Amino acid sequence: MKISVYNEWDHVDKAFSEGGDNVVLAWDGEYRKGDIIEFSGMTQGKYYVVKVDAAIDPALVMVEQESVMFPVPFYEKKTSYNPLAFWGNRHYVSIRSAADYEIKGYRNLALNPFDQHEGTGVYPHASANVETRGEAVFAARNAIDGCIATLSHGEWPYESWGINRQDDAEFTLDFGTEVDFDKIVLYTRADFPHDNWWVEATFSFSDGTSEVVHMDKKVAEPHVFEIKREGIRWLKLGKLIKADDPSPFPALTQIEVYGKNHN
Repeated sequence: MKISVYNEWDHVDKAFSEGGDNVVLAWDGEYRKGDIIEFSGMTQGKYYVVKVDAAIDPALVMVEQESVMFPVPFYEKKTSYNPLAFWGNRHYVSIRSAADYEIKGYRNLALNPFDQHEGTGVYPHASANVETRGEAVFAARNAIDGCIATLSHGEWPYESWGINRQDDAEFTLDFGTEVDFDKIVLYTRADFPHDNWWVEATFSFSDGTSEVVHMDKKVAEPHVFEIKREGIRWLKLGKLIKADDPSPFPALTQIEVYGKNHN
């Protein structure tokens, strides 16, 4: 495998590292607008643990292609990340093949701090039919990045999925493979009185089934639903019903889905 850093204009490596099943790139220099971190030499359908920056948690992901490009975020696109990420003149990037115990173990199947707004063949992947003003701090990917700070909104660590006041908003989580789970956890944003909250929502699953859930007003505690399904490729969260409150701004801070890969 290989990790490369280059600019989209010239594609000349400013730093790279190659290896077998475990590659680390530690390099001195500054990221510039247009820089890309590329992971190549991967096997389709295989699981990897990717750490794209020292300030971003590792991600256990399944890839559907031999290479993945990660454009280094700048300006507005960086606001949903830790401000220390991709900053300074010393950087650490790594990728390794995932161990069997990591792949087969009981875990949060939704978690992916490496997810990108545009689908890149890396799973799990979050998307939505609407995101508030198209801003990075309200993108669907924020709801699977592992950050559960709910008491404000906007820039990291308060990034969330925002629905742009649309009643038909729908969030989709694609696992990339079939999974079995027994619990879904939602952290809804709680920047009151700015925020509203949902009192009812519907989970729809790839097997054609659905589940209606009800929620109370929460501040920092999660909504936990004991929902069991097997052989599910994706789920959707929709039919969101707001509370009777003057605020038009409910939002999802995080979704967690606990289970294992389907055997």
